[in-house]
Amino acid sequence: MRKTALYDIHKENNSKIVDFAGWQMPVVYSGIRDEHMSVRNGVGVFDVSHMGEIRIKGRQAHEFCQYLTTNDLNIVKDNQAQYTILCEESGGAVDDIIIYRISGDEYFLCVNASNSKKDFEWIVSHSQKFDVTVNDESLNYSQLAVQGPKSRELLVKVLGSEIELIKKFYFNYVKWNGSVLLVSRTGYTGEEGYEIFLPWDKGPSLWKKLFEEGLMYGITPCGLGARDTLRLEMGYSLYGFEIDKDINPLESGLDRYVKLEADDFIGKKALLEYAKSSEKRKLISFEMVDKGIPRNGYPIYIKDGLAGYVTSGTLSPSLGKSIGLGLIKSESLNSGEIQVEIRNNMRKARIVTLPFIK
Repeated sequence: MRKTALYDIHKENNSKIVDFAGWQMPVVYSGIRDEHMSVRNGVGVFDVSHMGEIRIKGRQAHEFCQYLTTNDLNIVKDNQAQYTILCEESGGAVDDIIIYRISGDEYFLCVNASNSKKDFEWIVSHSQKFDVTVNDESLNYSQLAVQGPKSRELLVKVLGSEIELIKKFYFNYVKWNGSVLLVSRTGYTGEEGYEIFLPWDKGPSLWKKLFEEGLMYGITPCGLGARDTLRLEMGYSLYGFEIDKDINPLESGLDRYVKLEADDFIGKKALLEYAKSSEKRKLISFEMVDKGIPRNGYPIYIKDGLAGYVTSGTLSPSLGKSIGLGLIKSESLNSGEIQVEIRNNMRKARIVTLPFIK
């Protein structure tokens, strides 16, 4: 079991620690609803140091990363980030990632914690025909996610005015306390927010500084529980639920991140064939009409016929109602009404558009 550099701080703050992808991580501090609403209304800080980091460098780094990922890297500039997907030849997802373009010869990938070892091995296995080096730097970095409408004010106060120059899905380097930090204007909550990569042992000192300066903003430490409810309100996919090796990105509603007309990439042929097929699945978003909280794996029915299953569901802290995502056979969808089987009882729900929080 691994521990992040901030583990002792989490224990001191009486967080509930759980095993997540081989890491001991805080799932909740004061309560999921409190933490969730702090991010929606003020600022919350997450320790996401369990995420993986992989660096790709070399003369053909751009060509290789373009081949690895489904999105179009040709439109990405230096110091810009892009959400994209790594696919198997079958079209199924290896992982969904954020890729940071440092230069045409160097890219920095942030991958899911549960997939970091698998991703690294998969990337290395496809690198042999390219003039690149691939390094797993996952244990070099602490990573903090500072999220919420007051996150910019706080980071300007702590890191300096250059934070104001970072545009959405861009990043820059900031010097702080003798170290160089990579600060990106990205996040997994739908709010204004930033993700900060810094040397592993500097994580605790930055966390403490943020909380010293953040009291006037109502700063709150947040765990993985609130991270999940926040992302679900926005309809963001979670690997292993909305997307995985058996659920391709076209099924997951991530087709805008799959550029089938762009350069060749791993899995493109399979995805082109899937796009032409008549039997498809579709990710839907819904809110409950009847009482009940939909959970992963619960069956979804349309007109008494089994159509699919719930991928993620929760009681939305912002809306005060139960919401969910589900994967269904697209030919089953002939109305906006569905039923979710919750503990052997059929409960009515209605399909809505994303995001749940407008």
